[in-house]
Order: sequence, then structure tokens, then C-alpha cells
Amino acid sequence: MTHAVPVHPLVSPWGRFGLYSFFIDAPEPAVVDTGIASSPAEGMIPALEAIGRRIEDVRWILLTHGHIDHVGGAYALWELTGRRAQVVIHEADAPMLRSRRAHVEEYLAGRGRYLGDPEGEAKVTAAAQAVISGEMEPTLLLKGGETLSLGGGVTVSAHSIPGHTPGSVAYVVDGQRSVFVGDSVQVHGAANGFPGYTDPAAYRTGLEYLRDEIRPQRLYLGHPYRRADGTPYGVELDAAQAREAIDQSLAAEGRVAEAACRCLEAGLEETDSPYSPFARAAEELGYTGDPTLEPSPFFTSMHGYRTHPDQNPHRTVLGDAPQPPEELHTHD
Repeated sequence: MTHAVPVHPLVSPWGRFGLYSFFIDAPEPAVVDTGIASSPAEGMIPALEAIGRRIEDVRWILLTHGHIDHVGGAYALWELTGRRAQVVIHEADAPMLRSRRAHVEEYLAGRGRYLGDPEGEAKVTAAAQAVISGEMEPTLLLKGGETLSLGGGVTVSAHSIPGHTPGSVAYVVDGQRSVFVGDSVQVHGAANGFPGYTDPAAYRTGLEYLRDEIRPQRLYLGHPYRRADGTPYGVELDAAQAREAIDQSLAAEGRVAEAACRCLEAGLEETDSPYSPFARAAEELGYTGDPTLEPSPFFTSMHGYRTHPDQNPHRTVLGDAPQPPEELHTHD
């Protein structure tokens, strides 16, 4: 490539913080991640018009993972392109694009087991209905290792970096190492103040791969994740900031892992704590955030350590496997 391909962050309003997508200004333009149902019309159209571009011209929709705030606008954006854009997602997260119910099943199998909300399933069902613009079959399923041509010699390589979700992907604009990671670099979490991942060992391996193999020159984050002191990064990081964010993410995971492992070794107990049955880990980490704020990264990550014990490099050898929540010891 003879010159850098421009990248433009596209912010859409939603909740406590905006949702970020990114426009790759290639001959066949691409949008990385799509926010929720309203994002294409309320965020992308005006942002693209401001830089002299049209949403109708987008030819690639690249999804970093399957969470509701990243795939929710995919169908709506695809419609706005006259159904001409190719919709790309890793095969492991494709069910989240195909089915609203898959988001409910993910909730019930993971963090929903701990939140104790009798209305939880109904709430997630309603949210999926409201903010996912449509169920659809992706155009292209990724495994990792693919190269996509955006025309004019511009190529984007796809790298599998599971951990945040099983199908998380980093997209790299080849030749300039502009890297889009969605939520796979969590640092110390976003507005909820805790990093969230479903498979801790895979998350750590993905971070090491980004640091040692991809080595981003520009790193694009799905949200303004935060440093240890609570100050947010932006969503567009230079090489030095990218290295810092990745290193801080690894350090944060290490601290969470140690606390989670000690909690599991001591045995899980149901208590009145909002962090139950992982109250010991929350106390050790000094975490005082609200664990019920969706998508509840505290319980997502704790469940990850619990269900992937043999993969965790920080974990010492344990005794019997922890019991499922319904069989935990209880305190009055």
C-alpha cells in the first residue's frame, strides 16, 4: 500500500456511553461493528454525511463479535446498503446474528445464574427484541486467517482472538497495522469498572498475540475502556497507547485471576452479598461497582474462571470442582 487508508470513528447515542463503529474509507468501504438497531440511522448516516460519504456505498460489514451492542444494527445497515454489503462474523458468534434467542440463552447459561433476577430472562428477551434490528444469515463466516479485499489493493486480515466471546475477531488493515478489536482489549473495564470475558485463558492469549504478533500502530476499541485510575482511553489509540492498554489489560486479568482462584479454592458460598457467590473475590479486588448492571462483566468473568479452571495459568491445583450455584453452601 502506498498511502494509509483513512479510518473514521462513528459514534451513536445509547445508554451511559455511546456506541462506536468505524468506517474504513477504502474503495469498497467497510463499517466495523454496527451498534444497535437505531445506530445506522441516528449515528452513521449523519457522521458519514459530515465527511462526504454515503451509507449506501458501504460494501463490507465487519463484526468483531456477537454482542447485542455490536451486531444490533447489522440488519438495518445491510438494508440501507440495498442488501449489497457483505456481512462478516466469526462462525463461533454467528448464532448471535442469526437469532435473538441466542442472546437470551447466553445470559441464562452464564451471568444470569448469579444475578438472581426473576425477571432477567424477560428483560434480556425484551432488550434483544428492541435493539437488534433483525435476524440474518451472515454472508461470510470466519475461522480466522482470512484476507478480505476492499478494492484498490486494500486488504484486511481477520485474526481469531477468542476470550471476550468465543468468536471475537481482530481485523487488521494490512500494511498499516490499523487494528479493530471490538471488546477484546478490556483494560480495567468501561463504565462498569470491571473487565469482562467468558474464557480467561483465551482472553490472555489473545492479548499476548495482539502485543507480540500484530503490534498495532493504531488500535480501535469498541468502548472508551479505562485505566486503573478510572480515566478513560479514547477509542483510537496510537502505538504507544495501544501497548499500554494491552499491558494494562494483561495486568488487570492477572489480578482478577488471582482473586478468583483464591475465591474458588476457599469454596463458593451463597451469602447476602450482591457479589455472591464470589464476594471474597470482589472484596479482595476492592470492587464496589454494581454487579447487576448489564452486561455484568463481574459475573461474566467470574463464571469464566469457574468453568475454565484447567486453562487458567494463574490457578493452582484445586480439589473437587466447584458445585453448581443451586448446590452452594448458604449463610443466613
